[in-house]
Amino acid sequence: MITPATLQRTVSAALEEDAPWGDITSIALLPTDAHATADLIAREAGVFSGGEVFASAFTITDPTVQVDLHVADGDRFEAGDALASVSGPARGMLTAERVALNFTQRMSGIATLTAAYTDAVAGTGVRIADTRKTTPGLREFERHAVVSGGGSNHRRSLSDAVMAKDNHLEVLRQGGQDLASALREGLARLPHTTHVVVEVDRLDQIPAVLDGGADTVLLDNFSLEDLRTAVGVLAGRATAEASGGVNLDTVRAIAETGVQVISVGALTHSARALDLGLDLRIV
Repeated sequence: MITPATLQRTVSAALEEDAPWGDITSIALLPTDAHATADLIAREAGVFSGGEVFASAFTITDPTVQVDLHVADGDRFEAGDALASVSGPARGMLTAERVALNFTQRMSGIATLTAAYTDAVAGTGVRIADTRKTTPGLREFERHAVVSGGGSNHRRSLSDAVMAKDNHLEVLRQGGQDLASALREGLARLPHTTHVVVEVDRLDQIPAVLDGGADTVLLDNFSLEDLRTAVGVLAGRATAEASGGVNLDTVRAIAETGVQVISVGALTHSARALDLGLDLRIV
């Protein structure tokens, strides 16, 4: 969920970055009383996300600009569809145009890629989840876009869940600490509601992780055969999450191994911005 404070802060920062001392082109060329209307047009098919962000770019710039959304976040559309209409003072519209498009193109691209993954595992009951591989400063927008595409959010930040990864385990190993004991001792210092995820890259690590109290075992770069074996070893005592080596060609086979979650960093770090355009008419 994008909070009002995050929306205001992030969009305002982007507008300030793009026009730190005003839009001097619009100020120089456009009369103060010039008005315009424009349509947000899809140049290709996809899944929409970022409607509220798109509208905010215009209304923060000029509160008198009117934005009408014709689709909701999560809606699918075809090339040529009109997704929104904008009308109001031309100066404000042209100042906000690029920022509004940048956000919506980025978010719709993430939603569209996420939908491709969720479509690929349809019927398996597997969740497609994002990761923390997000654009700095845009995490909430990008997480929202993943949900628009039918995906699920992983932990929001380092503060939200214990997630012991390979480097954490290596530090423990170098210190001669037993993994199960370290987990139990660490969890005793945290609230009982804290969710615990532990990443493993070998089958023989799983018993100690379970003994330590993990809620989710992250099976990193496991073969399909080892994923099936790991699901059997876990036997419902912890959630089985697969990661690594996931793409649209492999995700269905991974889902069919019996894991409950597949985390995909590519949803946010490799999504292509969707081709959307703002067709403007001076009136």
